[in-house]
Amino acid sequence: MAASRAGMLSARLRAAGPRMLWSVHQPLLTPGCSRPCTRNFSNSDHRILQMITFGIVTRVRPLHLLVVSSGGYVGYYQYHKYKQRELERCGLDKLVKESLAPAWQVGLYKTIPTRLLSRAWGRLNQVELPTWMRKPVYNLYIWTFGVNMKEAAVEDLQHYRNLSEFFRRKLKPQARPVSDSHCVISPSDGKILHFGRVKNCEVEQVKGVTYSLENFLGPQTWSENLEISDNKSESSFQDHLVTREGNDLYHCVIYLAPGDYHCFHSPADWRVAHRRHFPGSLMSVNPGVARWIKELFCHNERVVLAGEWIHGFFSLTAVGATNVGSIRIYFDSDLHTNSPRYMKGSYNDFSFAANNNKGINMRKGEHLGEFNLGSTIVLIFEAPKDFTFNLKPGQKIRFGEALGSI
Repeated sequence: MAASRAGMLSARLRAAGPRMLWSVHQPLLTPGCSRPCTRNFSNSDHRILQMITFGIVTRVRPLHLLVVSSGGYVGYYQYHKYKQRELERCGLDKLVKESLAPAWQVGLYKTIPTRLLSRAWGRLNQVELPTWMRKPVYNLYIWTFGVNMKEAAVEDLQHYRNLSEFFRRKLKPQARPVSDSHCVISPSDGKILHFGRVKNCEVEQVKGVTYSLENFLGPQTWSENLEISDNKSESSFQDHLVTREGNDLYHCVIYLAPGDYHCFHSPADWRVAHRRHFPGSLMSVNPGVARWIKELFCHNERVVLAGEWIHGFFSLTAVGATNVGSIRIYFDSDLHTNSPRYMKGSYNDFSFAANNNKGINMRKGEHLGEFNLGSTIVLIFEAPKDFTFNLKPGQKIRFGEALGSI
């Protein structure tokens, strides 16, 4: 009996909508009666009504979830910035030594379903915000991450229908002049984590924390598309990438914070011959985590673009991160990152050289791709031994500024 009454009440509430929920708690004025009369509900009816009302009121909506999760992330980011400022104010930021995480902690971190969470975050970013909510939400983001909207091609915040469009905003053409006097420029806005020569097949992700060059790029099965010899007497992976006498191998790591410009561009004039996609984890790549987890970039999902420039081997790798499962390469429509059909620990190759007999020619400063939030770009390239970087560790850099010169 109670079940049938609950079903009838539920049907009536669904038909009447939210107005019914409001009116059942209000006095009822009947014709010819000067005093309000109340509805005659039994105790069991009231209990059923409260349960149904609670279920409707507490129903989770995507917009609510987006606001709550964004607010939590903003709070965490502000707390992290506050701690960093306090360390710098006391002069302790360079004295704090973070020990590397043991294998069990890295394994525990990797059990967190960051790929699933990042896909969910990507869906939430596609939720269209009501017009009245756009300015408050975007202004909070601008204040938290220090975004300069005067550089945006469209400054009107009402123009961006969702967070994804706001993250991927374009810049005014004159906002980032490209250096013509240097052969290698920064492909993006960001912070320089590390740079220098590659030594002993190890690359530094931050000062003192390295990862394996071979684990990062994968086996050289793509060497037939490049001028890389497999007949060298040297056995090291690094030596096979150096194609010319008098050259050396260099690297540069650029971290893109959430407030940075999220598109990246070609850092030089070069030919992209091959793409390799590693569907790995999506752990955070902020500098604190990079100092804590060895070979962090080898664990994470990444897209390696390998090719050649005037001085030999050249590669650009876009590394994914938590909430940044989406890596887009404009000329590669077949690339789908953070897809459940790909298993971690594998890789997928595609040869542009074999597809069109020449590869993809990129001009310095040309649009190359984009992230959905913030992440990391790693450049590994061959250059003459007199190549020098014009950088300092930890400095902020913008797309188009010089990385180094010969």
